[in-house]
Amino acid sequence: MASLIPKISIPQVNLEGDLQSQIELASANDVPVRIIGGNSKAFYGHAVDASDIDVSRHSGIVDYDPAELVITLRSGCKLKEVELLLAEKGQMLGFEPPYFGDEATIGGMVASGLTGPRRAFSGAIRDFILGVKLLNGRGEIVNFGGRVIKNVAGFDVSRLMVGALGTLGILLEVSIRVIPIYEAETTLMFEHADAQAHIDWINQKRRSPYPISASVWYQGQTKVRLSGSQQGLDSACQDLGGDNTIEHDETWSELKEQTHSFFDQVKAIARVSVPSIEPDFLTAESQLIEWGGAQRWVEVSQADLDQLRQQVVTDHRGTVCAYRGYDGHSAIFHRPTDAIMTLHRNLKSSFDPAGIFNPGRLYAGL
Repeated sequence: MASLIPKISIPQVNLEGDLQSQIELASANDVPVRIIGGNSKAFYGHAVDASDIDVSRHSGIVDYDPAELVITLRSGCKLKEVELLLAEKGQMLGFEPPYFGDEATIGGMVASGLTGPRRAFSGAIRDFILGVKLLNGRGEIVNFGGRVIKNVAGFDVSRLMVGALGTLGILLEVSIRVIPIYEAETTLMFEHADAQAHIDWINQKRRSPYPISASVWYQGQTKVRLSGSQQGLDSACQDLGGDNTIEHDETWSELKEQTHSFFDQVKAIARVSVPSIEPDFLTAESQLIEWGGAQRWVEVSQADLDQLRQQVVTDHRGTVCAYRGYDGHSAIFHRPTDAIMTLHRNLKSSFDPAGIFNPGRLYAGL
């Protein structure tokens, strides 16, 4: 079947040669570079003191055949425009990535690894990445993976780029598996006085084949989103009950874009990642729970951050990200073990031997 590439408004600009020349020069002179796309995720990670290299104009669709459920894009493509295009074909990105601004790009989406409410039920970005084209620290353009679903043997290097925050190279192209838009969606609401009641309830429901695609608990109220066929939703709604059925609930877009009232009310917010079945152990008054209990947002002061991290690691098998509102002296990401850090350094030296890409953005000294 011939490839069907729809006509859309995404500008077709290929800057591979220009970017390659810039990186060759930077590498030869040991000049660190800060990779900039739409800059909508600039808050995420440590500040980088380096020369800016703008990749936002490197855009356009490389290949898209809706019948194959795969789209290949240059990294500068605007995420909003890509999602509009997919919607016209009855398809969508399965991991519900946030924008945090209209300038958000595909490259920033992959580099940050941030995903929305659907993540725990449909998968993360790395579960949908099929291949990438990368400009490494030697100025070489290398390809990993491919453009078909069943093509990977051995170590899937392309998935390393998800969440790497540009520390391994400049993403030039990304191939992503897409999914059909669900026939119907609805939201059910339940009253759970405390977080533990919600955690117990949502984990019990997840053991049954309900078409749950998102969940949240905040201030004594649980909401779950159901996605699937209309017949399946009708059956699930009848079985689950609930205090109310809400069509087109804005809660999920507010959570995805972090415009929910919780994010406006707290100043210093930490993201706690633990196994979903872990009991409620956060004593802060202000808490929001997503992903069936696996992602818990909590207001934590600067003084209490280290203590919380120690508690989460020791007692709850998780990690803590100092997500927003902390000074530059705090490590944003939970520092891994020495063995894992050695792996990080080995990967960094393989892809970026001169250490020029976004130095320190992920971890100090990396």
